[in-house]
Amino acid sequence: MISQLNYTLPFSSSTSIPRPKLCTIPTFHNLQNNTNNLSLSSFKPLYISSIENFKFSTTTKLRKSVTECHAYEEADRSQPLEINIGEQAAKFKIGLYFATWWALNVVFNIYNKKVLNAFPYPWLTSTLSLAAGSLIMLISWATRVAEAPKVNLDFWKALFPVAVAHTIGHVAATVSMSKVAVSFTHIIKSGEPAFSVLVSKLLLGEAFPMQVYLSLIPIIGGCALAAVTELNFNMIGFMGAMISNVAFVFRNIFSKKGMKGMSVSGMNYYACLSILSLLLLTPFAIAVEGPTMWAAGWQTAVSQIGPNFVWWVVAQSVFYHLYNQVSYMSLDQISPLTFSVGNTMKRISVIVSSIIIFNTPIQPNNALGAAIAILGTFLYSQAKQ
Repeated sequence: MISQLNYTLPFSSSTSIPRPKLCTIPTFHNLQNNTNNLSLSSFKPLYISSIENFKFSTTTKLRKSVTECHAYEEADRSQPLEINIGEQAAKFKIGLYFATWWALNVVFNIYNKKVLNAFPYPWLTSTLSLAAGSLIMLISWATRVAEAPKVNLDFWKALFPVAVAHTIGHVAATVSMSKVAVSFTHIIKSGEPAFSVLVSKLLLGEAFPMQVYLSLIPIIGGCALAAVTELNFNMIGFMGAMISNVAFVFRNIFSKKGMKGMSVSGMNYYACLSILSLLLLTPFAIAVEGPTMWAAGWQTAVSQIGPNFVWWVVAQSVFYHLYNQVSYMSLDQISPLTFSVGNTMKRISVIVSSIIIFNTPIQPNNALGAAIAILGTFLYSQAKQ
């Protein structure tokens, strides 16, 4: 709020400051008759903007309308502070998303490996993960904790190929982790950018800058070095991670091509993806493993681990949905480049934590290969932008 005050002074000065365009209130000597129009605040400082026709007076009595002084109250300066606070809050929110995403992913991988060690049925384990997420979101929509998405048949048609690729990638990764160490699976999965470039180049005809192709060298070389030096190498585990890479590349391609113009939030998008993937996966899980194998394996696991095994299954199922949900929510807040960097850092945290928790034996060459592959993934995310 800016106000202007006119009043007389008993002296003059040639000093003049450019007068701002300000509204005028009654002169000082008329304030008593116009108190209703006074808009000055005693809580804000008063600044003089111009002084005109100042004259010295030998009398102690002020002369009317001889000297005019224009003053104004300083505008509220709180807005820049609010902007800074808003920027800081946005950065804090993104950081919180990343920290939550990494923490949930680490917890999921730990419990997932614990379950698979005691219950080596990756098809059912994958199904339970999708079922838990679908149930959580259906309850959230029913209780209006989360707003249900407004989707139509065209949305589900566009989502179908995405769900097929997501289902294959999810099951293949779980199969891999049932056969090899978590760290090895994630080292191989760090090679996903190489498959992304190759598929986009061969099938879609996309061209990439030279630095993108160069970044693939450390990715492929690092993964190869880690694979040949892995102490507990298993071909099924290796192929599972590789198939997961290819499937997730196609998932991203189908998502970009088919989901353009679909106004669905990241949280609801992943919820719909989980529901459709669950419908696709369930009959295949029954055909590959079946209730008979599940019942026998479940009884064995409970007898060996005890009641804690049930909580492991619940934890891995719930945390799988939560970490994926947070990652999709993060995409609504950050750029693809920031997301790629965050995904690289997430993989590092999973590899390191799993090695520590499971006491995974690792050779120096194996660690070097992992470091080179992850560095290549980071360089790829930078070069692709």
